Amino acid sequence: MKNEQKNTWLVQLLMKPLWLILAISVCLVVAAFVVHDCWGERKQLLELEIENNKAIDLTPQQIRSIERIGQWEFLAIDDEELVDTVRHRMLGPDDKLARIYHGTLRLGLDLSRCREGWIVASGDTVRLVVPPIQLLSHNFIDEARTVAFYESGTWSARDKEAMYKRAARRMRARSLTKDNYQRAEANATEQLTTLMRSFGFRVVEIEFEE
Repeated sequence: MKNEQKNTWLVQLLMKPLWLILAISVCLVVAAFVVHDCWGERKQLLELEIENNKAIDLTPQQIRSIERIGQWEFLAIDDEELVDTVRHRMLGPDDKLARIYHGTLRLGLDLSRCREGWIVASGDTVRLVVPPIQLLSHNFIDEARTVAFYESGTWSARDKEAMYKRAARRMRARSLTKDNYQRAEANATEQLTTLMRSFGFRVVEIEFEE
């Protein structure tokens, strides 16, 4: 009888560590599942945060600062025109006037003319609708460089103004060509793309208004 009690006590004593180990194992398994679920949720949150961080925003202040650039030159065309005129006289020699005019015609964008909402950002893509390429200034003749090539007789300020306007018309006709407008537009596209990519945008779409 004593031996049986002793054996029972021994079995119970041996079973206690087994139950303890089993209980610890169960706790570890449960803890592992909990950690796995928490990590999964945390990972999803991290992925969501990373996804959200891909969005790039341009603040109204940044857009206004771009608009404040105002006139942005993308192509300068230097030109030189010789303009002459003759006034015939019944008696005596004719009056003659010949002048050489120098000018620089500048093609570019006037960003102050951009319409509301001209920049639209979506993720890493930005779309710009900008005004057309234009002649930035109509006063492109440098009068300080005007040379009187030949002058005889008396000429009024009105006569010289008429010659100035003829020179300006010739410069426009020679310089404001389709090819030069396309060159200026290509330069504008390149520089605007570089500007937008400096803000972090990967895809830049640019449209010029008619």
